[in-house]
Amino acid sequence: MLLLVFARPRDKKPVTAAETKREQQLDKLWDIAKTSMKTTKTSSRAERALLTILRFDEKNAAAYNRLGILYAKNKQFADAINCFEISQSLDYNVSTLHNIGLLYLETGEPGKASIAFRQALELEGDVPTRYLALAKAEEQLGNYQHALTALEAAFTLDKQLSTLRYMAKVHELNGEEEAAKKVLARVSRLENAIAEARAKKATANKRKGPTKPTVKPTTKSPVRPSSRPSPTTKRPAHPSVRRPARPPLKRSKP
Repeated sequence: MLLLVFARPRDKKPVTAAETKREQQLDKLWDIAKTSMKTTKTSSRAERALLTILRFDEKNAAAYNRLGILYAKNKQFADAINCFEISQSLDYNVSTLHNIGLLYLETGEPGKASIAFRQALELEGDVPTRYLALAKAEEQLGNYQHALTALEAAFTLDKQLSTLRYMAKVHELNGEEEAAKKVLARVSRLENAIAEARAKKATANKRKGPTKPTVKPTTKSPVRPSSRPSPTTKRPAHPSVRRPARPPLKRSKP
């Protein structure tokens, strides 16, 4: 799998109005390239955008890298390798080295692939997929011991059963049947241990039963009785206070 980090590279902040306009045009081209590379139907549009960026800046390593990925997706491996090598000469990058190695594997050049993977591991030696890719290249070269060393390093970083199965295959290719059987027995023990751990976890969950959602108790502030009466209740009249009777209205004579 090719490595792609789609970040818009920026060397310096624009100062003049012309530089600002140029940066805006490049931003638009990068956006077109990013969205157009998602499907093969619009890959030609992405290619035009990247080539236009390179006309603005012929030493743009990131644009060459994206162009190499685009050509690799379209099975144009020779053009892809050329773009990756130009990008690598402009910016010594571990992802570009890994991509070059993968393309050399794809085109049947495991020797060059091995060199690229080893250079990538010198820069970043804690990625198991790089060791797996190196093991593939060494296997194709017939260097089975080198392949096994790379697989051991990959398994140390990421204990995957698929890596052990690959080791057993390489031992068989090297005529080491007993070593292959030992590795497969190791795979079987690990598979049993994983199955037992899952069974114990399932049994423990059954014993616990369904977990009830924990409801946090809400602390309510004490309600103080209000001295004011509610609007619906009538205020009782005081027994000692009586309202005076309303005097009768006098009609004026015409």
